[in-house]
Amino acid sequence: MERIEQHASHGGSQQVWKHVSPTLGCEMRFGLYLPEAALRGQACPVLYWLSGLTCTEQNFITKAGAQEYAARHGLIVVAPDTSPRGAQVADDAAYDLGQGAGFYVNAAQQPWAAHYRMYDYVVEELPALIEATFPATDRRAISGHSMGGHGALVIALRNPGRYRSVSAFSPIVAPSQVPWGQKAFSAYLGDDRQAWGQYDTVALVEHAAERLPLRIDQGEGDEFLQSQLQPQRLQAACDAVGHPLQLNMRPGYDHSYYFISSFIGEHIAHHAQALRG
Repeated sequence: MERIEQHASHGGSQQVWKHVSPTLGCEMRFGLYLPEAALRGQACPVLYWLSGLTCTEQNFITKAGAQEYAARHGLIVVAPDTSPRGAQVADDAAYDLGQGAGFYVNAAQQPWAAHYRMYDYVVEELPALIEATFPATDRRAISGHSMGGHGALVIALRNPGRYRSVSAFSPIVAPSQVPWGQKAFSAYLGDDRQAWGQYDTVALVEHAAERLPLRIDQGEGDEFLQSQLQPQRLQAACDAVGHPLQLNMRPGYDHSYYFISSFIGEHIAHHAQALRG
């Protein structure tokens, strides 16, 4: 690995690292915030953040204002890129497919299957790398925004016991039933709708082996609310099986990082309580 950025922030250090990923078959980057305790060598719990369509590791670390709250609660925050990258990696001209739009799945269709294995990267490779290299405990939480909110919820539901908490901003909760998800799943996974279900939060809630509470913040002024996000589908699915869900509808807020930065402190405090408990 190579550290390519380092900035003092709220008593800790905001860094960016690059490494060659065997899972994805390319070079990857991730943002890493180390609070002061971690810089002293004290092992700290880790919050993983998954970003949305078109994002890299930079969007969250420069726009969310998370460092202040991570420092306050003594959390390491890891923010990976949203997809494999490089000239050898398949891509598409559209913003919602290919590089920048990995959807946190393991692709089964060519040309995507060679590199697009973001699910395995986030669940297995990246935590193993973080815990082996930095003063990180195996107490993990996961969060994300939009496509990344979808990824965070799916990963938490499919891996009972691996995460102490999960939250999301404006997540795509039913990708099998909205245009963004249908386009991506058709390309990455093919026409088998059963395969789609393993990456669909609404489908997964019905048979979830762990009742890990889901926390979601959604802006009522979000331009994608009705067409792509549809949180009412998840509310109905959770109500049907008694899965705990805290859905906070926020009047006036849109899909942007202005929204995320307004409530990221609450989310980090939520995760800190679970990670320290």
